Amino acid sequence: MKTIIQTKTIIIVLGLLTFLSGKAQVSNPKLLKTQGSNEYEVVSCALEDHEGTLWFGTSGEGIYRYDGKVFTQFSVQNGLCSNLVSALLEDRYNNIWVGTKNGLCCFDGKTMKEIPISNAPTSQVYCIMQDKNEMLWFGTADGVFCYDRMNIAPFLGYGTIINDTGITLKNTQCIFEDKKGNIWFGSGPMAFEGLSLYDGKTLTKVNLNNEDWIRNIAESRNGKLLFTTRRFGIFTFDGKDFTPFVAPPELKNVLLTYCLEDSKGTIWYASDYLNISDITTGGFWRFDTKSFTEFTKKDGINNTAVSFIFEDSNKNIWISTRNIGLYKYDGKTFTNFSE
Repeated sequence: MKTIIQTKTIIIVLGLLTFLSGKAQVSNPKLLKTQGSNEYEVVSCALEDHEGTLWFGTSGEGIYRYDGKVFTQFSVQNGLCSNLVSALLEDRYNNIWVGTKNGLCCFDGKTMKEIPISNAPTSQVYCIMQDKNEMLWFGTADGVFCYDRMNIAPFLGYGTIINDTGITLKNTQCIFEDKKGNIWFGSGPMAFEGLSLYDGKTLTKVNLNNEDWIRNIAESRNGKLLFTTRRFGIFTFDGKDFTPFVAPPELKNVLLTYCLEDSKGTIWYASDYLNISDITTGGFWRFDTKSFTEFTKKDGINNTAVSFIFEDSNKNIWISTRNIGLYKYDGKTFTNFSE
């Protein structure tokens, strides 16, 4: 009996020491919220790593890693700069880069480390992109920074970039490299610089319907770029002209948050909700090139305020809603992974 009591005591002490050391991780079959996030928090970004493991960044609960069975949570107690995560990217060396409200972190498979960004170590990192030359690009509140595996430095300080219009690239929300190697920058709140393009020599302001807030940039299977804007919906770019892109007529442009073309060519729309005279607009929509389909509570989505969409390698569509809601759609059924 004494031995059993001693063993239990040792287990309890070890568990307490693990907790106090800040290394404890929470694992659960669903997204178990532990950081006191509120109903407006969301899953803000996702990636699938080289092993097929899924990673989800949130705006209040840190990161969840999903191995197909359980979610393991990483928070500030595990080395994150902040529990507000805006961006995730796996580089070509299998490191996981994490953009947070308080700077940049990198996970090498064992340890989560904070990575200072030049003279702005705690600047919010909104987006991360790796180009075809393996350069990492970070869009932050203080501008765009580049990492060449040696140093992180301000992009506007590299070489002799022609920037006649004085673009600051502050509060860059999205960065995208097209097939020609051009780098596109989408600006957001506070800076409101809209869309910019870097062709390798010159940084140019691009007038997209006088829009000053670009939410997302993606590329369709036909090579056209898709731009999700704050006020005017979605536009496509064929290399010469911008054209309004088809969207459900019931949706309000200002509610669109994300647009995704999946591997089959299906278009998915994420949008927030707005109650007007008891009529709710927004939600989650699909366009199969012929007709629109809206998915609602009767289909298995309990929250129609959708902020983010992601497709994994098994063709599943993952949907983020308010209150850290996460659903998987396998083409037939929605599965709720939120606690």
